[in-house]
Amino acid sequence: MSGTPGEREESLDVIQRELTAFARRARAAAARLHPELPLVSYTLLSHIEDQQGCRATDLAAHYMLDKSTVSRQVSTLEKLGLVERHPDPDDHRIQVLHPTEAGTRALASTQASRRAAYQERLAEWTAEDLARFAAYLLRYNTTGDPDTPGPPAT
Repeated sequence: MSGTPGEREESLDVIQRELTAFARRARAAAARLHPELPLVSYTLLSHIEDQQGCRATDLAAHYMLDKSTVSRQVSTLEKLGLVERHPDPDDHRIQVLHPTEAGTRALASTQASRRAAYQERLAEWTAEDLARFAAYLLRYNTTGDPDTPGPPAT
């Protein structure tokens, strides 16, 4: 590891502060894009769609959330008509969550708005800067998580 302990500490302080600011901005943006859908619910809905359906217990494990938290969020998504349950074809005792048509539409409109916001915010960044930032985020988010595949080899 390079850098003095003081330099590393200073960098870690900046990283912590900026990631906190990033999370606050993301939460505020999510509230503006879909006011009745909290960021956690939006994230769960997005994961359900990405996985083409999943169990609530899978959501809890993936996001390291308490099952009761996931249950409340899933109930909210169901009440809003954004998620529905279907029996697992292999084991009818298991319920699999799937986005409804309304859920898919909500994600599509929100994702388009979010993508436009990122494009605007990062418009002046070079392709190299974007690739480096993306690689750093992948590296950060996969560090210490044995269930998440690492970044692709370059």
